[in-house]
Amino acid sequence: MATRNNPYGAFNFLVKLGDTGGEDQIAGGFSDFSGAGNEVKFSEYRNGNDPENHVRKIANTNSTNDVTLKRGIIGDLRLFAWIKATREGEFDPRTVTVTLHDEGRQPVCSWVLRAAQPKKWVGPTLTGKGGGEVAMEELHLVAERIDFLSL
Repeated sequence: MATRNNPYGAFNFLVKLGDTGGEDQIAGGFSDFSGAGNEVKFSEYRNGNDPENHVRKIANTNSTNDVTLKRGIIGDLRLFAWIKATREGEFDPRTVTVTLHDEGRQPVCSWVLRAAQPKKWVGPTLTGKGGGEVAMEELHLVAERIDFLSL
């Protein structure tokens, strides 16, 4: 990723739910990607003969935050089929890649969620008020690891 003075816009990204590359790969026009993060836990430790009266912080395990994706309902049932399979006990973790693009639609960087699985699906809020909003669905994912790739 080239360094530049202006930050990239948050409105130009592509989501791929799966690493198959085939037609069964779920790729969609998601409108939101949020929650990506990682937290490292630390243990406090002090040697009994340490001349300083303070503890050292030693990194140990880490955890990846849950991620939320939102998109307008488009009639593609592969996303719901993945959720259904997971709730029925099928182990189908996937590599989820979110790629940010610049203004010229060139990839800039990616966030890669390893061993991601669906945790929660939230259906649309439907109303007869005629406001013209899009029917949106939410997908919450858990992942074992998140990596950041500069392209």
